[in-house]
Amino acid sequence: MIRPLAIALSIVLAVPAVAETRVPQSQAEISLGFAPLVAEAAPAVVNIYAKQVVQARQSPFSSDPFFDQFFRSFGNTGPQVKNSLGSGVILSDDGIVVSNYHVVGMSTDIRVQLNDRREYEARVLLADEESDLAILQLEGVESLPYLELRNSDNVEVGELVLAIGNPFGVGQTVTSGIVSGLARSGISTGSARGYFLQTDAAINPGNSGGALIDVNGDLVGINTSILTRSGGSNGIGFAIPSKLVGQFVDQARSGFESFQRPWAGMFGQPVDADMADGLGLDRPGGIVVSDLHAASPFMAAGLESGDVILEVEGQPVNTPAEMVFRMSVVGLGEDAKVLVVRDGAESVYEVALAPAPEEPSRETVETGARSAIPGMVMSNINPAVLGQFGLPLGITGVVVEKPGQVGARLGLAPGDVLRSVDGQDVATTVEADQALRDARKRLRLEVQRGTQRVVMRFRL
Repeated sequence: MIRPLAIALSIVLAVPAVAETRVPQSQAEISLGFAPLVAEAAPAVVNIYAKQVVQARQSPFSSDPFFDQFFRSFGNTGPQVKNSLGSGVILSDDGIVVSNYHVVGMSTDIRVQLNDRREYEARVLLADEESDLAILQLEGVESLPYLELRNSDNVEVGELVLAIGNPFGVGQTVTSGIVSGLARSGISTGSARGYFLQTDAAINPGNSGGALIDVNGDLVGINTSILTRSGGSNGIGFAIPSKLVGQFVDQARSGFESFQRPWAGMFGQPVDADMADGLGLDRPGGIVVSDLHAASPFMAAGLESGDVILEVEGQPVNTPAEMVFRMSVVGLGEDAKVLVVRDGAESVYEVALAPAPEEPSRETVETGARSAIPGMVMSNINPAVLGQFGLPLGITGVVVEKPGQVGARLGLAPGDVLRSVDGQDVATTVEADQALRDARKRLRLEVQRGTQRVVMRFRL
């Protein structure tokens, strides 16, 4: 286990009481800098080499940048090995490792190399593209060094941090900086938005999945992305807070293979300056509830449309993504205290956190060879489907989970809602499957994508 060391530079740090820090006591300590801290923390940060077999189209013009843009859709498809390189952090002595989804999420062959050059095979226990996190289990290990998770809610702007990882594959590298922002929006990491720790410690390609630690050697975040125009670090990097990482580890140990988020069952929007006065607020902030599903736990707790949610478990929320993050770190099966303003008066409600219910049944159907669109997977819409595809709360009917090869060529996409087939309204997967089998010569689909309806016509 990595033991915290109270090492700092020649300034007093504004760190929460749980993280005991001090000014260096001698010239020797000042000259050492972060060396003792790195010596303790580095063994728990690993290099990850992952392979994934993908189907890729082999264009005869792939080596020519000019002609490739015109002919990249030509040529035969075939299996191709895709390699990825990243970092990870050991979180327990029995080999639990956290990394990024974009490093290992879909990989079939994962090798993990420790700081002392020992190598182990690893398997994915739990992976989630939306949060860009994955939990691995190393095979055949015991008594490994690991990092402790710090409560990231206590992290403050200005704290000194170190980023440890394997940038560009050059080997383990350490960079230093400060926490430069909280609750930031990142880039290109699924739909995860609004809760990243921001740091100016240099983070480059290959640092993904590496550790962001404080001056006591505790993990405060997992490095995941950078804001850049050149492809290299420009001093703005993002890390996933350690409190969410802790929930991932708990669910992985409980046997979940995908991350289970509490379901809000509501739509809301950030409160801006124009809305604040009319909602009884003295300043902009929070989320105004615009719609609630009949099965929403917020409705069951007593919330109504027009209420403004200011805090979840004492932490401010200013976007829907922040609220979902706060619910996720509280955890399933718990009650979250939610601070609400209604007609200018504040009240606290307790909301029971649970996953979206799978009622009524999805009744998932895959269309057969006789169907006008064979190989398409459809499900009835229920609260779990609403949450999975981000559909409007009041929508009903049949959703396309997987369009299949034919459906994809016709322009269908996951999350599309089938409203009618050849003029016949379809409310269930059974009705939609039958209507597609009955189609002749021409096919007319009415599809809802988001808030827009589209009519598609095809010749069979």
